Amino acid sequence: MESYLMDWALMLLRWVHVITVIAWIGASFYFVWLDNSLEKPEAPDVLQKGVDGELWAVHGGGFYNPQKYLVAPKTLPPNLHWFYWESYSTWLSGFALFIALYLMNARTYMIDPQIWDISETTAILLSLGFLAGGLAVYEAICRFLGKWPWLVAGALTLLITVASYLATHVFQGRAAFLIVGAMLATMMTANVFLWIIPGQRKVTAAMRAGEKVNPIYGQRGKQRSVHNTYLTLPVLFAMLSNHYSMMYSHSMNWLVLVLMMLGSVLIRQFFLLKHKKKINWYFPLSGVAIMVAVCIWIAPKSQAVQAQDTADVSDAQMMEIVQARCTGCHATQPTLMGGPAPKGVVLENVEHLKQHDNSIFIQVVQLKAMPLGNITHMTDEERTLVSRWYRTQNGQP
Repeated sequence: MESYLMDWALMLLRWVHVITVIAWIGASFYFVWLDNSLEKPEAPDVLQKGVDGELWAVHGGGFYNPQKYLVAPKTLPPNLHWFYWESYSTWLSGFALFIALYLMNARTYMIDPQIWDISETTAILLSLGFLAGGLAVYEAICRFLGKWPWLVAGALTLLITVASYLATHVFQGRAAFLIVGAMLATMMTANVFLWIIPGQRKVTAAMRAGEKVNPIYGQRGKQRSVHNTYLTLPVLFAMLSNHYSMMYSHSMNWLVLVLMMLGSVLIRQFFLLKHKKKINWYFPLSGVAIMVAVCIWIAPKSQAVQAQDTADVSDAQMMEIVQARCTGCHATQPTLMGGPAPKGVVLENVEHLKQHDNSIFIQVVQLKAMPLGNITHMTDEERTLVSRWYRTQNGQP
C-alpha cells in the first residue's frame, strides 16, 4: 500500500510539474512573440498615451488589442497582472521531483561505479553543487560581460559544455543530462526571481511615488528574459532525454547533449526572427542537420560475431543471467527500487524474456544502458551471452 500511495504522489507531482511548465513556457513564448510582432501605432490618441507598439489579434471569437508602452502609462491601473508564479511553481515542483526520484534513490539513478564510485551523500552534494555553481558562474558572466551579448552567448555556451562534460564524468548519463537541465532551469527561474520581478517592482513603486524611473531595470529584465527564451528548448530536451537511453548511454554523451542543445537553439532562433518577419532558413536547417548527424553518429553499431560466440545459449542460461542482474528492478515486486518495474517491463520467466527480447538486446548489448548504472555489475561476458541468446531466438548466425 505504501508503494501504491507513493506512486500516486509521484504521478500527481509530475502532473503538476508538467502543467506549470506548460503555463510558464506558454506565457514566455507568447510574450516573446508579442514583443517581436508589435507595430508602431498610427492613431494620434494612442501615440499621445505613450504607446510604442500595438497588435490587433483575433482569438476565441473575440478581438484583442495589446499595447506596449515605451516606459509605462502615465497612470498605473490599480490592478496589474504579474507573471512569476508559473516560473516559481515549475522550479519548485521540478526540484521536488528531483528529490523524490533521484536524490532519494541516488545509488540507483545517479551513481555508476564504472564512472566514479562515490557515496550517496557525495553524489547528492555534488548534484546540488552543480545547480548552485552553475548559477554563480552564470551570474558572474552576466555581471562582467553583460554589455556584450555575443560574449555572454559564448561564455554561456562554454559553461554548458564544461558542465555537461563534468556531469557525465561524475554521474551516470541519465542523471547527468537531468542535472545539466536542472542547472539551466535554476538559472532561468533565478532570472525571474532575482532580476525580472524585482526590477518590475522597483519600476512600479517609482511610478506610483511619482519618481523618475531608472531604465536599467527594464534593460536587465529584457536581457534575462532573452536568455530564458534561448534556454527553454535545451532545458526541455535535457528533461525529456532521460527516457531515451540511446542519448545518454553513448561514450561521448556530453557532446551529444551539447550538440542537441545547440540544434534546438538554432531552431528557436529561426522562430524568433520569423516573429519579426525575417525568414532565414539557415538556422532551422542547421539545427536539423546537427540533430540528423547526431542520430547517425550514435546509432547502434552491428557487432562482429566471433567464432567462439556462435554457440547457442539456452533459455535456462539466459534466465539465470536475468535473475542475477535484472529482476531486482524488472519484477512484479522490485527489490532494488520502489514502485513498479521500469516501463512496466517484468522479466520473471522465459515468456517475458521472449516478449521483450529486442528491447533487452538493444538496452543490454548495443547501448549497455541496462542494468541502470550497472548497479548489479553485469559483466561483458554476460552481455555476450545475452547477444548470443538473442541471435538464437531470431535465427541469426
